[in-house]
Amino acid sequence: RSLEVAAFVRQTFEPIILTSQFPKSQIDIYLQVFQNDGGLLQSCINAATMALVDAGIPMLDYVCACSAGCIDKVPVLDLNNLEESSDTPELTVAILPRTGKVNLVELESRLHIEKLASVTELATEGCMHIHSVLDSVIRKNTEHLMSRLNA
Repeated sequence: RSLEVAAFVRQTFEPIILTSQFPKSQIDIYLQVFQNDGGLLQSCINAATMALVDAGIPMLDYVCACSAGCIDKVPVLDLNNLEESSDTPELTVAILPRTGKVNLVELESRLHIEKLASVTELATEGCMHIHSVLDSVIRKNTEHLMSRLNA
């Protein structure tokens, strides 16, 4: 599973990081997971976004990821490990929030076509919520750093 997550993270960030500003350089993303209670890929993508922003690596936009699934024909946001390990279909979506462009879609298991639109919409709404949380945390951290510089 870790090789799969690594491949998705690479596929997600390669077109977003502005590597042209760092010719002949290499940007490595290392992710260490201490506990997995579901949402592994989404957490890794969101953590990598925050780490890249914190490191000052220029990107086109934040990349925000969220999952959704369908349990008993009801769309559910952010599946936990128990829900993921059952036969519940899980859709992972990563978007660029400013443009709404979808950067990654990954579906595990089968999902009835009639539910695909509602599950995708729910995951996209989750991504937008993640964006507001990430942006708030990053702005607070930046303000804190600026206040320390001015002190």
